[in-house]
Amino acid sequence: MTSKAANAKKRVIVSHLNLSPELLEAFKATYPSGYGEALIRIDKPGGDFFYAVPFETEQISYLVKVDVKIDTKPEEELDKDYYADDEDEISGAEQIADDADDDDE
Repeated sequence: MTSKAANAKKRVIVSHLNLSPELLEAFKATYPSGYGEALIRIDKPGGDFFYAVPFETEQISYLVKVDVKIDTKPEEELDKDYYADDEDEISGAEQIADDADDDDE
């Protein structure tokens, strides 16, 4: 009878930047439309965390660490980018509407 340990895959955490070209190609083939849906957050002791994507080969189970940019601006700051001063209309909306009208002609 074989033990679970003998049949278990090696488990490795690796940065996507450190994947070999062959593994990178296999990773891309596994997630041809992107890995956003497979992304998981890994919490480390001490409150730190990182994001990773699971990736399997025949011999190894990888967690591929990926960089994730999180927008930490307050919502009011984000709104300033889209709204003109003291207006309820999104800035540039008139230009978009004008361009759409020109396309219809």
